[in-house]
Amino acid sequence: MVFDYYNRLSARRQSIYRQSDEIGQVLLPRTQELVSNAAALEAVLKLENLREIEILSQSIADEIVSQLEAPEIRVQVLTVRPSDNWGELHGLYLPEDNGKPAKIQLWMRTVKHKRVVAFRSFLRTLLHELCHHLDYELFHFPETFHTEGFYNRESSLFHQLVPAARARPLQSDDSKGRPR
Repeated sequence: MVFDYYNRLSARRQSIYRQSDEIGQVLLPRTQELVSNAAALEAVLKLENLREIEILSQSIADEIVSQLEAPEIRVQVLTVRPSDNWGELHGLYLPEDNGKPAKIQLWMRTVKHKRVVAFRSFLRTLLHELCHHLDYELFHFPETFHTEGFYNRESSLFHQLVPAARARPLQSDDSKGRPR
């Protein structure tokens, strides 16, 4: 499956897109510590402890890149999501720059109500941005695209860290039924 923007890409970029789309999962050799850290992250999100959220997010990223033998990445957790007429920014991947390691920025509070985001949403955002890092550093793609394969890789990581999520229905962040 290709997304609509695929047809607007150059032939070279379409090739990168197809290569990305072909990789549907990232398998981790060891998940026990990651499962524990994900559970701890869920708990500290409820406590709204920014420092602990950042420490656990960094620990999860460190363990994943270590197991996959990818270069290090820094994780920074910030408070309220930036927003504009385009919507809210959940996370941002900043590639390595002038010898400084790549960086992930995550926001822990929604714009409208300033509430801490749901655990699944926060963890998926961390893993989403980490998948951009893996696209560059593990798969050596010159660009990173949101392909079906990309989203499948993100989901494969999520389900390894939160194996019970397969059995639980998706809950919502608010009364309007939006997914967490």
